[in-house]
Amino acid sequence: MKDRYIFFYITVLTVIVAILLSAAALVLQPYQQANINNEKMMNILQAADVNIEEGANVQELFDKDCVKMMLVDAKGEVVEECTKDFTKFRAFSMNLKDELYKRDNGQDFVLPIIVINNGKENVNVIQLQGAGLWGPIWGYIGMSSDFQNVVGVVFDHKSETPGLGAEITTEKFRSQFQGKTIFSGGEFVSIDVVKGGVANLAADLQKHSVDAISGGTITSQGVNKMIENVLGSYLPYIEKQ
Repeated sequence: MKDRYIFFYITVLTVIVAILLSAAALVLQPYQQANINNEKMMNILQAADVNIEEGANVQELFDKDCVKMMLVDAKGEVVEECTKDFTKFRAFSMNLKDELYKRDNGQDFVLPIIVINNGKENVNVIQLQGAGLWGPIWGYIGMSSDFQNVVGVVFDHKSETPGLGAEITTEKFRSQFQGKTIFSGGEFVSIDVVKGGVANLAADLQKHSVDAISGGTITSQGVNKMIENVLGSYLPYIEKQ
């Protein structure tokens, strides 16, 4: 009889806890999504070199500075465009990894472009997705209106080594990309993350190169491949501009 009572008590308690956790998850879900959206908008604005003052309302700033969002196909044609309610447009929340998978398997795919006005020019912000040493790395790269120069970058990672590969998130590493160009004589050359120092390269190569992270060679190579792989997919659209 005592064992039956204990079993009944544990069962009821388990059900109550499960109901409370489910209810809490439902209540918190909108706030969690809002935090995810805020972080994404912040990263996009930073890649476009938008000045974000402390305590600024990121949603209002994004709505003000975002000119439009687009989806382009493999031929470089704009297939969808949005000029309002940006967070509801699928270019904002789409999984780039899925689209790159479709591309690699010969399937139809679309790629997002987010156009941000930073007060000086319209910046084309492109989402990045790649692989580091221990897991995925990702970010955004802002390109000038003519796609000639890098305006800014934001990188993040899941599990790179602190003090080594994780340094891709630091301002010291990211600031190197500003002003770099992805073309040389009209040919796409991407951005080369160089081990051994950009200063040792010829002047014409320095325009397309940044210093790798000391001790973070594989993560640096991952950033290199990520930028080349993703931007290369946008060439049909870029060439039309």
